[in-house]
Amino acid sequence: MRVCLAAPSRRDDAPPIITGMHKHRVVVGLSGGVDSAVTAYLLKEQGHEVVGIFMKNWEDDDDDQYCSSRQDFLDAASVADVLGIEIEHVNFAAEYKDRVFAEFLREYRAGRTPNPDVLCNAEIKFKAFLDHAMRLGAEKMATGHYARVRLNASTGLHDLLRGVDASKDQSYFLHRLNQAQLAKTLFPVGELRKTEVRRIAEAIGLPNARKKDSTGICFIGERPFREFLNRYIACEPGPIKDDRGRTLGRHMGLSFYTLGQRQGLGIGGVKDRGAPRGGGDHAPWFVARKEVATHTLRVVQGHDHPWLLSHQLGALDASWIAGRAPVAGHYTAKTRYRQQDAACTLADGLDGGFTLAFAQAQWAVTPGQSAVLYDGEVCLGGGVIAQVQR
Repeated sequence: MRVCLAAPSRRDDAPPIITGMHKHRVVVGLSGGVDSAVTAYLLKEQGHEVVGIFMKNWEDDDDDQYCSSRQDFLDAASVADVLGIEIEHVNFAAEYKDRVFAEFLREYRAGRTPNPDVLCNAEIKFKAFLDHAMRLGAEKMATGHYARVRLNASTGLHDLLRGVDASKDQSYFLHRLNQAQLAKTLFPVGELRKTEVRRIAEAIGLPNARKKDSTGICFIGERPFREFLNRYIACEPGPIKDDRGRTLGRHMGLSFYTLGQRQGLGIGGVKDRGAPRGGGDHAPWFVARKEVATHTLRVVQGHDHPWLLSHQLGALDASWIAGRAPVAGHYTAKTRYRQQDAACTLADGLDGGFTLAFAQAQWAVTPGQSAVLYDGEVCLGGGVIAQVQR
């Protein structure tokens, strides 16, 4: 459906219009959040022809308690009203289930911990959505991601750069994008800090200027995760054992736990007086290993236990933004989103994958998560962590 809306008058305290660039027909993914709203505003002020699209990608038990896509669409439509742009509601739920959620469940059933936001970006936002935008006659698409795209004059390739706001940078989730996708993509808020995005939204009177940022799984929402997963994956209880083989309790199923997890283990009252390195009566327990063959969950006491530290990993399903692997050598990498870059050495791996060796041990490196490589500000790509060496 299409909702055509009237253009507002420009306020005196709004940010200045940026001129001097080629004008495009740009389709913007309006999520209902402030980042995509300001994205649409900035592009319209630059003189582009802007059309908004709201994507509905989840239908199972879609209600106001968790997913609230109905409210998000109303917020997106309100933004379109203020900006004076058209908005279209598009349903990609079938594509999401086939391309993202099915893989998400396969990985959890195998005892790994996937990152659905990475696959969602590659398969839905920058594939299904991008294809739809091109069918609408768009020359470019835009989202509210905190990242940047730069045409590299020396290579002729499009580089994916970190967002200016390091605390909001989302290049980690975009590392599987390719040259064709980046060539058609704009990330206007990647040039700004979040505080400036909020300020712009307030200045032009956007209705969602103070809306809380979403933090849940891509298109599934901020629901109790174990309760949600239990609807799709059967509980297969097994023993919880420590690093000395003692049984401390029972787990609900390996799929419901991830390496480094501290909460929800059900063994908070168990003490280990002989725990190595950082253990003791009151040291917390952490998930350290998932032994699929014996259906055993291994836990250790103390944040710096050796079982939680890794110096090397092997990754598969590599995806490189330049279309080819970077040369072996020294780079930095993230093995999870909320992590400082770690110095590493890249080498070729098995089956077209790669290995990373770290000078300093990394904490709770988790199979199924993404290892993403950087060269300074440039995100090079990455792969799915398959093997971890202590």
